Amino acid sequence: MDESTVTLDVIFDGQCGVCTRAAAWLARRDRHGRVALHPAQRPGVCERFGVSAEAARTAVWAIERKVTGGGAAYRGAAAVNRAVEVALGVRGLSGLYVVPGITALQNRVYRWVADHRHRLPGATPWCTAHPADCGGAADAGAGTVAGVVADTAGRRL
Repeated sequence: MDESTVTLDVIFDGQCGVCTRAAAWLARRDRHGRVALHPAQRPGVCERFGVSAEAARTAVWAIERKVTGGGAAYRGAAAVNRAVEVALGVRGLSGLYVVPGITALQNRVYRWVADHRHRLPGATPWCTAHPADCGGAADAGAGTVAGVVADTAGRRL
């Protein structure tokens, strides 16, 4: 499939510094604007994409839309693979994901990182830097995740 015909909505934990850093990394590599990043805590995001709040708390989600119609939903390691493919405009990572042994290894690594994400180094969580974007009262001018690069106390992500 031609990756230029695909767009992806990625739902990530906006209260997680590792997740915010990963989202910013992805945004910097998405030179063709095919990936839209959404903190799960943003009002209406989970409902819009049909992902429960609990599911969004436990894993990243990637919702694929094709120009020709249709799409798919990916979660966890599969979502990461698909998001990197679409952002870079390449194919192959998702193909590796289904190789016996690779799937189990990627899922284990993803689960370990997800379970320990609040103890790992990351960026200022999106919802801390942009509370209004996550239902808070401050920062009514919250921007996009790509803005995290400039919005995290001057740190380069």
